[in-house]
Amino acid sequence: MLKANYYCEPTELDIQIFEKLVPTNHYLRQVKAAINFERLREKVKNCYSPNMGRPAEDPVIMIKLEFLQFQYNLSDREIITQAQVNIAFRYFLDLSLDSQLPVPSVLAQFRTRLGVERHQALFDDVVAQARQHGLIKDKLRLKDATHIIANIAVPSTLALIAQVRENLLKSAKPFAPTKVIEHQAKAYQIRINTNDLKDQERLQHRVNHLREIISWADELQNSLASVAKELDGAKQQFDQALAVAHQVLADREKPQEGDKLVSIVDQDARQGKHGDYYDGYMLDIAIDADSELITALDILPANADEAANAENLIRAEESAHGNNIEQLSMDGVAFRGDILHSLSDEAGLGLIVFVPPHSHQKEETYFTSSDFHFDESGKILICPGQAQAIHKVRSYNGTGWQYRFSRTACRQCPLLNRCMSHLPEKNGRSVIKNDYEADYKAARERAKTVRYAEVRKLHPRIERKFANIMRYHNGRRTRYRGSNRVKIQYFVTAMVINIKRMVRQLSLATYYFFINSIKPFSLYWNYFLSSLSRGNAWVRARSPLRRPSSRKVRAMSLSLQAGHTTPVRRWPPSLRAVARRPWC
Repeated sequence: MLKANYYCEPTELDIQIFEKLVPTNHYLRQVKAAINFERLREKVKNCYSPNMGRPAEDPVIMIKLEFLQFQYNLSDREIITQAQVNIAFRYFLDLSLDSQLPVPSVLAQFRTRLGVERHQALFDDVVAQARQHGLIKDKLRLKDATHIIANIAVPSTLALIAQVRENLLKSAKPFAPTKVIEHQAKAYQIRINTNDLKDQERLQHRVNHLREIISWADELQNSLASVAKELDGAKQQFDQALAVAHQVLADREKPQEGDKLVSIVDQDARQGKHGDYYDGYMLDIAIDADSELITALDILPANADEAANAENLIRAEESAHGNNIEQLSMDGVAFRGDILHSLSDEAGLGLIVFVPPHSHQKEETYFTSSDFHFDESGKILICPGQAQAIHKVRSYNGTGWQYRFSRTACRQCPLLNRCMSHLPEKNGRSVIKNDYEADYKAARERAKTVRYAEVRKLHPRIERKFANIMRYHNGRRTRYRGSNRVKIQYFVTAMVINIKRMVRQLSLATYYFFINSIKPFSLYWNYFLSSLSRGNAWVRARSPLRRPSSRKVRAMSLSLQAGHTTPVRRWPPSLRAVARRPWC
């Protein structure tokens, strides 16, 4: 239950201490001025009962504690300890010197209470505040994904089978304790009897025993259709353990499917390849190319299709903010017909997609699929020699049709030498017509434009964003286990990074507004001050009738702020370096 009011007015002593000890340019002061945390209260209000339970901790303070925790890479216990003694933290949290802090375990309960959906709502609200400040544009999004390593110790196959077996027997013990003891005794006996065998034989004995346990557990599950209410939690754990056991057994029987469970500690982690093989997830983000703010985020298993998730990211942002994105830039992994079509289809998102095309094959000396055309009905494929295809089947990857011509027609064709190097023994020429030829052609033509070159120059910005996450916020390895908890971790991390970027851009916008406002005055004022030291001839030579260069105008503006009246060449090296930077 939430209180009616959590605000506690600081005393005069609190105000004096904060003013003396927290610098005016402290980062947390800037965050507090740039971000309205109070509006986030409405996003989490429905997590609490209006009239039941004990008074809860202030959700805004809990959100700020999460922000501080991920900003400074602290654990639950460390952030509470730091907030107890750090004056800047107390100022940011709106706590007086006498205010009490929650216990560390409340932070874990708060994350569980909010869940993934409300943490995403908090992230979207921060993005909405950036839009209100005019920082985010809808012209171009940069999208990419990187690997993150699960917080697990990956067991061997023998150990994994043993863990699954023990987990299943433990969850079944409340319902059939006698049978569980029998299976545990049999598992011990198998371990003793197979101790001297090879690993493959030891594994086979354990897999056979696991099949026997699963068969018994299935019968037990059918008999537990209706259980006492107090056993609902145990029944749910048993069902989950049985599902994991079935999945591990299926991985052994169908290893080619590639969706193998790697750990029962983090059952959502998978094995993927990013340069080398790893076990974990993929962090998939989209950023605004102008402001470099993260606008959408998702966590995928390591073996997921990151290119296909681009549509989900764009739709998530557009549904949250009601905007309409125009262009999207991705890596070459997205150069696939189905991806290009779904993103650029006018009936769907209608995006202009910039993707590096795959390098063209060697110069073709024979007829390609583009030299084969359809008749007026659009059903019969005709070759350059005017022969018709006699058979068609769906291609192996399901993206087109494979047409086959008669061997007799190919043998008699006068263009045989231009069609193929030699005639096959059984069939004639085979040609695959892709369903997405128009999309591939459009992407290749777009890659020749000036706009494509401009967009590809901007794409490294998302790589720098990943570097920021990994280097400064320990993003390469997950803090928590399970996809939902991992999503919470990276939604909060994205909030922290966006707020950091917003503070920087808003402070720069204020700075440049001030410079532009005083520029005319500073220009003539510097002329006057310089005339005192250089003489009237210098002033006449640099009269306002002769418009100075933009670099000189900016240098003179900075000279006024720094209090310098000497020429630029005599300024200190640090100030000369600033004067040489671009104006914006």
